[in-house]
Amino acid sequence: MRVEIWSDIACPWCYVGKARFEKALAAFPHRDGVEVVHRSFELDPGRAKDDVQPVLTMLTAKYGMSEAQAQAGEDNLGAQAAAEGLDYRTRGRDHGSTFDMHRLLHLAKDAGRQEALLDALYRANFAEERSVFADDERLVGLAVAAGLEADAARAVLADPTAYADEVRADEREAAQLGATGVPFFVLDRKYGVSGAQPAEVFAQALAQAWGERSPLKLIDDGGAEACAPDGCAVPGR
Repeated sequence: MRVEIWSDIACPWCYVGKARFEKALAAFPHRDGVEVVHRSFELDPGRAKDDVQPVLTMLTAKYGMSEAQAQAGEDNLGAQAAAEGLDYRTRGRDHGSTFDMHRLLHLAKDAGRQEALLDALYRANFAEERSVFADDERLVGLAVAAGLEADAARAVLADPTAYADEVRADEREAAQLGATGVPFFVLDRKYGVSGAQPAEVFAQALAQAWGERSPLKLIDDGGAEACAPDGCAVPGR
């Protein structure tokens, strides 16, 4: 069974939702039969790379709330993250374009290091002091820590077309599936789960999707030759 997760590194609920989903997945009896694929989604597509601002400034401008309301929301997110064992800085974070991060995540996917890089990016953005925005060497360092080659990461960051099509394809697919926000979880292209649901909801969705997988319909008259672990059929014998 395949679970696809659309998310953005700038999305705090994606950070929390990933932890909740992983809690459910770790307890799932068929964990080894589940493939998890992470897909790209930008909350602020088209934002210029050098357009970086404090999170509180972004929140007050985008949602028309007061700074006190924005800070209260950050404090609540910090408490939600802490309940999942995650560190979260409720003061001093900033916000910017995540396009380059998504491009690096596609590079990491090709190298089998996507999960490691995603975790590193989340941790850096939400729990560490140094910004991840508009700082290529910061991203290169995180990529190397996740197991990628520094030169490969620098090459992607230096070429704005590298993996750009893959990021945009993910985003178009999200729109086709009806995703208007993230995190968005799709189980076997049959069920969708929106938002950072409690682990119990993810557990229920995993069980339901697993139980309703279509069984294999075998077309076989029993007379065709085949090979099995104990050997191959020999014609005429």
